Amino acid sequence: MPAATHPESLIPADLRARLKDLRLVARHPSTARGFGLQSSRNRGTGMEFAQYRAYEPGDEPRLIDWKLLARSDRYYVREAERDSPLTVWLLIDATASMAQADRARPGWSRLSAAKVFAACVIELALRQGDRFGIAMVDGDGVRLIPAGSGARHRDRCVLELLRMRAHGAWPSEARLALLWQHVGADAMLLMLSDGFDPACIDLAERLAAARREVLSVQILTSEERDFPFRGGFVFHDAETGAELRCDGEAVRAQFLARFDAARAELAARMATSGIRHLAYVLDEPLELPLQRLFGRTSRTGAPSR
Repeated sequence: MPAATHPESLIPADLRARLKDLRLVARHPSTARGFGLQSSRNRGTGMEFAQYRAYEPGDEPRLIDWKLLARSDRYYVREAERDSPLTVWLLIDATASMAQADRARPGWSRLSAAKVFAACVIELALRQGDRFGIAMVDGDGVRLIPAGSGARHRDRCVLELLRMRAHGAWPSEARLALLWQHVGADAMLLMLSDGFDPACIDLAERLAAARREVLSVQILTSEERDFPFRGGFVFHDAETGAELRCDGEAVRAQFLARFDAARAELAARMATSGIRHLAYVLDEPLELPLQRLFGRTSRTGAPSR
C-alpha cells in the first residue's frame, strides 16, 4: 500500500506517541454504554485475561504471547475480558468552508485537521476495543461508514478520510435522516466543524437532547483569530459565493469584536445543551483538543477550554 494511503499516514509519529496517555470514556455512566461502565462482558484488550486466539493481520504486536510462540511455533494473541464497548461516531463537516486554510500554510486546511483528529479518535477506539463509525456531511448530504471494530474497519475508515474532499453547503434536514437511523442513543459523537452553519449547531443540540453524548471541536484559522489583513481585500464565501470588499485595517477591530462574540455565543449554546465544546486554531499543536477532551484532566471534572 503506498505511503500516502497507508492507514497510519494521517497521524504524525510524534502525535501517535502521545495517544498512549489518552482514553475514550463516556461522561455519563448512568446512561452511556461506555468503557468500564457496565457489567456485561466482552473480549477485547482490557485488564482481565480471558483466552488466546490466532493472530490476525492488524493485531498489535504487544498482544502476541511470545512465550507461546516459542513453544508452539504459531502466533497467538492474548484476549482479555472487558466491559461493554463504547460506540464512537465522528461527524465531519465536509462543506466548502472546511477547505479554508491559512495563507501561511495553504495545504493545511480545516478539513485536514478534522481528518487527523478523526483518525486519532479511531485509533483510541481501536486500542480500547470500542466501536467507531464516520458520518461525512457535505453538499451531497450525509455519507456513513457504519460503526464497526477492529483493524480492518479502522483501515476502511481512514481510507475514506483520505479520500474526503470539502464541497457544497450544509444539506437540508431531510437529507440527514440516515444519521438518525445509525447513531443510536447513548453513543458518543464528536463533531468536527467550523461551527459557522446554524443548521450544524442545531443538529448537535438535537443529538444531545436525544441522549447522544456530543463533543464538539470548532476548527478555526489563525487569520480569523488575528485578522492580520492590511490594505484592500476581497473576502469570498466559499458556500454562497458572496463577496465583501473592504480595507483590512479599517474593519479589523469590528471583525474581531463580532467574531469573539460569536464564539462566546456558540460556547454558551453548547454548554446549555451539555455538549463539551472547544475551539482549535490551525496553528496550535494538534494534541491540544485531544488532551482537553480525552486526557486525564478532562475525566476529573475540570472544564475544557
